[in-house]
Amino acid sequence: MKFGEKVRKLRKEKGMTQTELADSLGITLRTVQNYEAGSVHPKSRDIYYRLAEMFGVDKNYFMTEDEELIRAAYERGGRKSAADVEELIEGICGLFAGGELPEEDMDAAMKAISDAYFAVKEENKKYTPKKYIS
Repeated sequence: MKFGEKVRKLRKEKGMTQTELADSLGITLRTVQNYEAGSVHPKSRDIYYRLAEMFGVDKNYFMTEDEELIRAAYERGGRKSAADVEELIEGICGLFAGGELPEEDMDAAMKAISDAYFAVKEENKKYTPKKYIS
């Protein structure tokens, strides 16, 4: 279950409106609507922690690994970076969940992704796709 779905589910279980949730968190109604729609994630960990306290769940309940990665991308590069990371995650999940690739091809794809990650990390430089190199 994604962040927005979790927020919506718990809010409804508590019998709260989106406006009441927004007021409790000190954010706008539009922000709550965007959270629940899945179009944005909180900018700070504090919102995650306040939601957890408000709904009586573990502080990590709202922060899956994917959502933590998306939040970190947002902090480093804004909305565009967060959207790019989310699209990448969804694409990779779709690739593996589609069931059309033989297992050895899925293993090869995962190895290629892993190799690319560690190559860039070891060289401590940004990867620039060839189409952007002049």
